[in-house]
Amino acid sequence: MKLLLGTKSADKVKEIREILGDSFQWLDPTQHPFFTVTEDGDTLEENARKKAQSISKETNSIVLAEDTGLEVDELKGAPGVFSARFAGPDADSQKNVTKLLDQLKGKSNRRARFHCVCVVHFPDGKELVTTGVLEGSILTAPRGRGGFGYDLVFLPDGFPKTLAELPSAMKNKISHRAIALRAMKAKLEHLQASS
Repeated sequence: MKLLLGTKSADKVKEIREILGDSFQWLDPTQHPFFTVTEDGDTLEENARKKAQSISKETNSIVLAEDTGLEVDELKGAPGVFSARFAGPDADSQKNVTKLLDQLKGKSNRRARFHCVCVVHFPDGKELVTTGVLEGSILTAPRGRGGFGYDLVFLPDGFPKTLAELPSAMKNKISHRAIALRAMKAKLEHLQASS
């Protein structure tokens, strides 16, 4: 089965391929270009579905797309669906992290979770959906050099290191994205076996 990864983020492409390995034949935007899809849904699932459907229609491919959000209890679930543009439409990770830490300054409740939704869309309209959640808390200052996005300030439950400090092999075992992707891999393998 050939799967086109519906993201232009090199970090995400690398992570997805590391997590899922060689189970499928991967295509990415460098091999199979597509237009950027505006993520204007109200939920992570709406955004993931819109990306998967739009790119599948444009390229006539089976497309795997995902959307991920950081949900912080003290901020009533924000930044959530706006995680990538929390500090504005042109914000980078550093600005988003700075805004998050500013909003949590002096707050004692730092509980948070990463939530990932994956959608695979087939040209015939069939869809598969999976989710993954990683519970943790937000630190008061960034730590680590790896990962991307909010990884520098996210401490997963049961670990003394942030996602940015953990080796990528460990992050790719426990992360929200890994949980959602492994569930999707199982669904795709079941589909292959039954076809």
